[in-house]
Amino acid sequence: MSLKLEIEGVMLNVVSGYAPQVGCELEENKRFWSELDEVMESIPTGERVVIGADFNGHVGEGNTGDEEVMGKFSIKERNLEGQMVVDFAKRMDMAVVNTYFQKREEHRVTYKSGGRRTQVDYILCRRGNLKEISDCKVVVGESVARQHRMLVCRMTLMVCKKKRSKIEIEKKTKWWKLKKEECCEEFRQKLRQTLGGQVVLPDDWETTAEVIRETGRKVLGVSSGRRKEDKETWWWNEEVQDSIQRKRLAKKKWDMDRTEENRQEYKELQRRVKREVSKAKQKAYDELYTRLDTREGEKVLYRLARQRDRDGKDVQQVRVIKDRDGRVLTSEESVQRRWKQYFEELMNEENERYRDGQRHCVFVDLEKAYDRVPREELWYCMRKSGVAEKYVRVVQDMYERSRTVVKCAVGQTEEFKVEVGLHQGSALSPFLFAIVMDQLSEEGYNTWRLMPSYEWMIPEEDQWKESLISVNYTSQRTTKWSYSLKLL
Repeated sequence: MSLKLEIEGVMLNVVSGYAPQVGCELEENKRFWSELDEVMESIPTGERVVIGADFNGHVGEGNTGDEEVMGKFSIKERNLEGQMVVDFAKRMDMAVVNTYFQKREEHRVTYKSGGRRTQVDYILCRRGNLKEISDCKVVVGESVARQHRMLVCRMTLMVCKKKRSKIEIEKKTKWWKLKKEECCEEFRQKLRQTLGGQVVLPDDWETTAEVIRETGRKVLGVSSGRRKEDKETWWWNEEVQDSIQRKRLAKKKWDMDRTEENRQEYKELQRRVKREVSKAKQKAYDELYTRLDTREGEKVLYRLARQRDRDGKDVQQVRVIKDRDGRVLTSEESVQRRWKQYFEELMNEENERYRDGQRHCVFVDLEKAYDRVPREELWYCMRKSGVAEKYVRVVQDMYERSRTVVKCAVGQTEEFKVEVGLHQGSALSPFLFAIVMDQLSEEGYNTWRLMPSYEWMIPEEDQWKESLISVNYTSQRTTKWSYSLKLL
């Protein structure tokens, strides 16, 4: 069993194994070590590896001739199974960790059964990472299985922390403050002053809207642009905040002077905070349920639904992907390049279609039909369907020099061209796709064949998961489309 962990940009592979017991056939041992070799070969050399396994062998006390892969602090004499462990360590440039630390025998024995006391469980790591191991020993009194005892290893990863680029969040005007009468009156007065005392608004709506927005920013203020995560404190009121502040002060006072009086004061404020929180939460939910029956409450309901949906996704947590060869990419630049590479290839590859006199046949891969429609075929089918040339040119202008970016958890990729396919998310695309299909069938492309590797499957609603990316299109005429991909 193997587990791959990403820790501050460092990939750590933890491998667990269980070797055949002493006396098993040689073929069974060879099969185990062959499979373990395959696991190691699948791990890139730049990634850390820690193997913890019951190897059912004795590597033996002393390390004469094997100093590069083990220390001299083991027990018993080496046997055939222990020699296989040493050979594997040499083959993979690894080190047997628990033989490097001088411990009492009690902290080296990993297996006890009746009168037998021996060492068969080992931890291995790459020789180059041995300096990161600070300790390795058996924990006395703790058992994993009936005879085996827990072997622990302390490892400190040497990583270079990189500052993650902050994703800019739009600062929004605090329009909700208009619910307060004093804020609403102040806003009216400032707006009238800005408009020169006029009661009737000007005819130019763009100018008026900008004046209103600017006045709102000055009077009501704007948000910080920072999102508070994992905090459900929307129902807090002034009483709750005041109680929590007093509780914190009481806690500091008790930490400085551990008297019974200070302790009782802190405990009393703790109980008061719980009461205030319970009251505030109940009051907030009652008001929310009342508002849900109004038109304004519908907006609140949709906002809560979107928030819950966003909290349920792992967009902000999953920041690594694999490259073509299966290696995990950890840096933000490499992750962005991979997303760009993937979609640039996906959105610029055409399906093969043929027209050949008497013989008519069309090959359609319906899995990516929208992404693979040739543009020239689209213009041809629109003209053959009787679409006026001016409309054909309008659509061509929408598709000319279209570019896109990919937004993911680590930011936004560079722009790249999209020269094939229909714009997904555009209301016009289904109509254009229908034109292409109708025209091909009318011209005699009546032999249809699905790609043999494609199978239809209609999933249930709860089987769909939102992907981690969204795609935005922009064209020469600044027309915009956006959509989210869904992956099964």
